[in-house]
Amino acid sequence: MEKDLIYVTDDDPGIRELVAEYLQGQGYAVATAEDAPSLDALLTQRLPDLLVLDWMMPGEDGLSIARRLRAQPGFPPIIMLSARGEDIDRIIGLEVGADDYLPKPFNPRELLARIRAVMRRHAGTAAVTEPGAGTARLAKFGPFVVNLDARTLARDGADIPLTTGEYELLEIFVTHANRALSRDWLMDQLRGFERDPFDRSIDVRVNRLRKKIEDDPANPAYIRTQRGQGYLFIPQGRA
Repeated sequence: MEKDLIYVTDDDPGIRELVAEYLQGQGYAVATAEDAPSLDALLTQRLPDLLVLDWMMPGEDGLSIARRLRAQPGFPPIIMLSARGEDIDRIIGLEVGADDYLPKPFNPRELLARIRAVMRRHAGTAAVTEPGAGTARLAKFGPFVVNLDARTLARDGADIPLTTGEYELLEIFVTHANRALSRDWLMDQLRGFERDPFDRSIDVRVNRLRKKIEDDPANPAYIRTQRGQGYLFIPQGRA
């Protein structure tokens, strides 16, 4: 059975060696890169199953790299590492498309737990209907079609690129339509993030997703905010 491949990009050779050795001991195949050019060289050979990416690097930094790679449809999940531990930094990392964020210094065991959680979410899909032989599971709303097997979103036949986090949130909404979903419940479904009572990471994801599917994100038709409750997904849109 082929091992899952993880790329670790960090300008600190000690961190690269530590993380690579630990993840290899846990059964993963690992390749490392010290900067954007060396990562790009790896990507020409093969896409990883997950990318661990440092924020603060000389030359092109991790935020720029994540933003650039997220423009490629179907790019694998990204876990961002950073010595910047402020909430606003985590929010910025999520906004550019990271699937999780881990401040430095970190315990390799915690990184492993987050890798497993992100990859588990990336591999899983929730059923809406039982398909017939050779039939994809589809969820439709407005002009959009979500393919739950291919993990894609299309509008009028044109693909709309989604990050892993955006897709996972959309999948939860379409499989729990017309139900008020609390922020805490949504965060529990999107396991992998540390959170506290003031965590607003889910709001960042919702805002990103609204920009992809709403004609007017400030006045959403599909993903509505329910004051004091959370969010409500209405497939039929605004009446």
